[in-house]
Amino acid sequence: MATRLNETALRHARSLVRDGKVVRDERDDWSEHAPSADDENRFIEREGWTEFRHWHLGIDDDEDEDTKGAYSFPYGDFGKVHRCAVVSLESRAGQYDHDDIRDAAKKLLELIDQG
Repeated sequence: MATRLNETALRHARSLVRDGKVVRDERDDWSEHAPSADDENRFIEREGWTEFRHWHLGIDDDEDEDTKGAYSFPYGDFGKVHRCAVVSLESRAGQYDHDDIRDAAKKLLELIDQG
């Protein structure tokens, strides 16, 4: 698997945080706040794959770009960035040696915490 940092998604996340579209929740809240598979499907039907891609810091170029398998490390609920998602993805990215994603998440978390 060749997962790399999705720079477009990172720019989108930063923009959302700067615009105040962020939920400053607790670390363990992501399991409850994360969109369900049905939520994801509805979003894709409504907005398309390009918009779905903007909500994931990880992208796998070996996967079909029109499948969920191409995207990993979600950071929000398709409306706002969730602090708990960023904390979670930073930890997971570090566990799986995705250092570029981990480092980007750390900087995004710093931006969230400044606000």
